[in-house]
Amino acid sequence: MTKHSIPLDRIFLALSDPTRRAVVERLTLGSASVTELARPFSMALPSFSQHLRVLEDSGLVVSHKTGRVRTYALATEALAGAQDWLGLQRDRWARRLDQLDDYLLQMKET
Repeated sequence: MTKHSIPLDRIFLALSDPTRRAVVERLTLGSASVTELARPFSMALPSFSQHLRVLEDSGLVVSHKTGRVRTYALATEALAGAQDWLGLQRDRWARRLDQLDDYLLQMKET
């Protein structure tokens, strides 16, 4: 287990749900209130709030309350950590595929 595995586990768990991915996509456009974020979904507000709690617990979003309105914003540093991990995996597979390509070319020549 690496030092980043627990936060990454939480990030990928949070992103495993289509509702939460849609919320993250919406927040790429800017901050939004709970009401705005919940509008496209046909679920009760307490159920939707549970999705927001998972996103906040994973570090993907942050919230603040002004009066009675709670607003959420994307926490891009958490996404950067996931992007770094995915980039490492992509690089590893690219190297492996290059090695396979070299091997197959050698096999073809012999």
